[in-house]
Amino acid sequence: MKLVIQGKNIEITEAIREYVNHKIDRAVTHFQALTTEVDVHLSVARNPRINPNQIAEVTIYANGTVIRAEESSENLYASIDLVADKIARQLRKFKEKRRDKNHVKADESLDHQPITPNLTSDRAVELPAEVVRTKYFAMPPMTIQTALEQLEMVDHDFYMFKNAETGEINVIYERNHGGYGVIQPRSPNESDHGKNGKSTHDGLGGVKSLTK
Repeated sequence: MKLVIQGKNIEITEAIREYVNHKIDRAVTHFQALTTEVDVHLSVARNPRINPNQIAEVTIYANGTVIRAEESSENLYASIDLVADKIARQLRKFKEKRRDKNHVKADESLDHQPITPNLTSDRAVELPAEVVRTKYFAMPPMTIQTALEQLEMVDHDFYMFKNAETGEINVIYERNHGGYGVIQPRSPNESDHGKNGKSTHDGLGGVKSLTK
């Protein structure tokens, strides 16, 4: 298992590195067969309005699935403890879903495009000053249901994916009043209103409501 530790506004001392290694190793000890890479990002927010400001973020690449957790507190070691516990719960949840899915599809043949385990790129880019961070990742085609499952693993309120049915880039997100929605690009010939005369988009494309 590859472990990468990075820091922002903080020096990654040997003591911090050893603590992260110990906590992450305990968190993934029962899931090492699934885990290919673990990225840990530690940061201290300099903005006094951000409190708590000691942030620990963990991203795990597990057999093509991205599992992410983030926690913050007023103490970096406490943040590492919290995020290690959270990522362990996420991994347990992922393993259970994977096991259940294998039981359901035991007799079915799967024909899908494999996801490359290395979802990040090492290429350097020049960014405008206002861009704080950039990420690159593979975007294999997937169904909306698979995208929904991925959303639950990344600890975000939205997830961008390539729709396997349309080949278009979609965004699935959590709605403020419950449930999920999907933002889809609107074709140039599509009307601003649906068949019932009501608007079906918010300026970004088609918006579809989902229930789990």
